[in-house]
Amino acid sequence: MKRTSPTSLLVLFLIGAGAGWLIELMLVGSGRPSLVPPFTLGTALGLIGILVVVLALPVWRVVRRVPGAKVDPFYATRIVLLAKASSLAGSLLTGLAAAVVVFLLTRSVVAAAGSVGMAVVTLVGAALLLIGGLVAEKMCTLPPEDEERPGSGQVSA
Repeated sequence: MKRTSPTSLLVLFLIGAGAGWLIELMLVGSGRPSLVPPFTLGTALGLIGILVVVLALPVWRVVRRVPGAKVDPFYATRIVLLAKASSLAGSLLTGLAAAVVVFLLTRSVVAAAGSVGMAVVTLVGAALLLIGGLVAEKMCTLPPEDEERPGSGQVSA
């Protein structure tokens, strides 16, 4: 599986930002209140980002060849997929939350401080999910094989 590319993260960020901006415009244009994500959304996203890194620790120990470290290959595969999904979802949600924050701050009518605060908490939580996914993905990456190390899989003639 290939590592998550910065291009795909940027594209998802822009899609999330565009969607968030359009949703806000449509809601306010139709006379409804603007979208303000709840405080619990940002908290949950941040905790999931931290949890992904914690779940990747056993895989990291095996990758770094810590004595006595063992992990099921299916577990490692699931963690890598979870890390990739977390980084992609985090990028999308970071764009969405950034659009909400910018929308609330650029209105001629000042938004309530609580609304902006909840949007900022969601932005930080989504960014933590993105960063946690990228860190966990890096933790699950195998290092390049050393040619000098015995038992590295290299066959000498």
